[in-house]
Amino acid sequence: MWINISIYAVLTLHVICSILLILIVLMQRPRSEGLGAAFGGGMTDSVFGAGTTDVLTKGTIWLGSTFFAATLLLAFLYSHRGSVDKRIKDELLKPEVTSSAPASTAPSPAVPATTSAPAANTPAPVAPVNHPAGTKPNAPK
Repeated sequence: MWINISIYAVLTLHVICSILLILIVLMQRPRSEGLGAAFGGGMTDSVFGAGTTDVLTKGTIWLGSTFFAATLLLAFLYSHRGSVDKRIKDELLKPEVTSSAPASTAPSPAVPATTSAPAANTPAPVAPVNHPAGTKPNAPK
C-alpha cells in the first residue's frame, strides 16, 4: 500500500519537475540567440534583473538533478512493487496446513463399514483369453 502512495507522490514530483525543466530551458538565452530570441531574448534580464542567467543555469542544474533522481526512484519503486505483488501471490497460493496432529487411522463409528466393491461406473477387469497356438481372433485369412 505504501509503495503505491510513494509511486504516485514521486510521479507527481517527476511531472512537475519535467514541466518546469522544459520552461526554464526555453527561457534561457542560448549563445547563438536561437530559440531564446523568439521569446524576447533579453526579456528575462529586464524583468528579473541582470543576474538571471546565473539563476536559470542553477535552476536547470537543480531541476535536472531532481528529474534524474526521481526517475531512478520511480524505477526502484516499480521494481519493488512487483516483488511485493509476487510475495503476496505466493502467500495466497500456498496450500493450507490444517493441523500438525497426526490423523487417526481408525474408521469413524458414525460411518458403517462396507465391503470393498468396485464402483458402479468403473468397468470390471477382464481376464485374458488363451487362444490355441497359432490362432488369433479376427486374424486375416
